[in-house]
Amino acid sequence: MQHIEFFDTSHFEDNYFRVPPPPSLSHFIDFIWETKFDHLWDQYPDGFSDALFPNTGYSYLLNLGTPFIMQVDDRCFDMKNDGFLPRNRAIECYHQKGNRIFGIKFRISPVIFEKKINFSEYKEYIFPLSYLLNQEIASQIKNASVFEERVAILSAHYQSIVDKYSGSLQPINIVTEILDHCNRTNDFITPIETYAERYKISLRTLQRYFEATTSMSSKKTIQVMRVRKAVQHIACSPATFDCSLYGYYDQSHFYKHLKQFVQKKTLENLKPHLQLLQRLHK
Repeated sequence: MQHIEFFDTSHFEDNYFRVPPPPSLSHFIDFIWETKFDHLWDQYPDGFSDALFPNTGYSYLLNLGTPFIMQVDDRCFDMKNDGFLPRNRAIECYHQKGNRIFGIKFRISPVIFEKKINFSEYKEYIFPLSYLLNQEIASQIKNASVFEERVAILSAHYQSIVDKYSGSLQPINIVTEILDHCNRTNDFITPIETYAERYKISLRTLQRYFEATTSMSSKKTIQVMRVRKAVQHIACSPATFDCSLYGYYDQSHFYKHLKQFVQKKTLENLKPHLQLLQRLHK
């Protein structure tokens, strides 16, 4: 059984804990989550998978249970320990009884204040997490008894880092302000050169800010945000969908971008939904 992001909404809403960070960390963290699958194993004795489309940012994964399989495009990883997962590619996670995962979905990790790290160098694989998360904090999270306690430990840890380096936020503020603007106004077509002029920095510097903090170029980051918003809209409310809301010239323009986004080998069960999109295209 495969559950697909945007389409199997009840699965992702009912079978995961998911909370936003404290407001002071919203520039850095999208949300904190944890699986809650114990009640599902009678329904899925052989397990199931959860498939997610490409996204911006990256996730820290802490394994609280037995090993699980994570597929990134066509590569599979046996996740026995914790991991750093770039979210620029389609992923599919295969779950079986005993699996339990705690995760942090980052926009930008505050670890860049403490370590000289460029997240654009972390794209192709799932990497060990030990370099990016203090192991004492990781142990505290794993030893906590409930999700809420884990969230509190993590939030306090990152809040202390942000407070310590509060005067070093310019690159992060610039990138997050641009992304917040794009998301809030559905402005996905303003040239990145315009933002460089607005912030009085060179285009090369702005591109470097994006790659170092988000792991992707400015163009790819903004276009992934764009198509994800459009897909979520058409999946949840096709009757009200209008491609011009997201800056597409016409249906053909949107459909071309959409096909590039959803046609992944790991998402074979999406084909019935593609039929809906093909009718829209016609």
